Amino acid sequence: MATKFKPYGYNMICTDGFLPQKARDGGIYMSHYGSMPLKELVRRAKEKGLKVGIYDNPLWIKGNLDSKVPGTNYSLRSLTRNPQDKVLYPDVTDRTDFTWLVTDHPGAREYIDGFFKHYHDLGVDYIRMDFMCWYEDGDPGRDYPVTCGYGRERYERGLAYICESASKYGIFTSIVMPELYNDGELERKYCNMTRIVQDTNIGGWHHFSSFNRGKIYDRWPYADNQMDGFTHWSHIGGKGKIILDGDFLRLNKCANDDERRSQVSLQLIAGGPVTIADTPETIGNLDKFYTNEELLALNTDGFIGKPLSDEIDSEGSCIWYGTMSNGDVVMAMFNREEAPRKMSVNLSEIGLSGEYKVRDLWKHADESAVESVFTVTVPRHGCKVVKLTK
Repeated sequence: MATKFKPYGYNMICTDGFLPQKARDGGIYMSHYGSMPLKELVRRAKEKGLKVGIYDNPLWIKGNLDSKVPGTNYSLRSLTRNPQDKVLYPDVTDRTDFTWLVTDHPGAREYIDGFFKHYHDLGVDYIRMDFMCWYEDGDPGRDYPVTCGYGRERYERGLAYICESASKYGIFTSIVMPELYNDGELERKYCNMTRIVQDTNIGGWHHFSSFNRGKIYDRWPYADNQMDGFTHWSHIGGKGKIILDGDFLRLNKCANDDERRSQVSLQLIAGGPVTIADTPETIGNLDKFYTNEELLALNTDGFIGKPLSDEIDSEGSCIWYGTMSNGDVVMAMFNREEAPRKMSVNLSEIGLSGEYKVRDLWKHADESAVESVFTVTVPRHGCKVVKLTK
């Protein structure tokens, strides 16, 4: 990461949830990711000039339940569910994957504050919080609830405490598997970034476009592919708003270079993070797709584009555009179909008139100026990304 990607602006590594997350050394918060002490992970990263993100959730309790919450006389056990708690499913016992904090119990606020202080003191910059959709209502998209359902009031209280302490300690928060009910009102209010699509899983075109294409659900995961997810939730993102996260990219799972260009382009045109999940063993020479400086300039600029239409699977959902801080307009056209397509955009649809210079951001080449209508043939599963300059 430090040698290949840091020169292009990739300045962070982040853990995920595949290894055990343990509170050792007598503490109550996570100290080890698998066998790796977090102190050692942070030390190695900082030596290479990299920031560190950690996969963890401040609503999970990992320490010995007889331990005390920092600065209080409350035990961790007192933060867990008791028979007096009103929950959505009183007869349901939470799955044993996680021990959940009940956010209206005394000491909960202090526990969450201690969580962020712990990571701040370790030198962690980013927390990736998963499985939040289990908390409020037990993830009712399943055949059975996986928790007792702690309710919306407790969910909001938890997010409010998280926002308060994360802001206090300067830690960026990303929510994974969020509820996003009521148009994401709570996540938008309290979090810096939110996932808007199913897990990457096998990656490739499956995760980018084809998996249950055109379907939007009424609860998490809402969308099963990135094109549908970014389109559906595009209206909640924007300058000064919550960042939309399309999950990891595994370019080694793509069938060809056109698919790889499409995947990287969508993240950047939508203002999302480009999160590399290819491994040293699988990436080969694919780093060239992650290091397109003309496209990465969008991220540096704080660019956030929108689709012509947020109607899923519409023609307008395949055309994204936005304006850079210097006034240049960037437009991307995506072909989700199984054959090359001739695609056209009337410049008036994106608020432009007159003649514009055209720069192809993947070919790194200037093209013929355009006036009125921009037309191009886009390859199967490919994209066309251009910068329009007056």
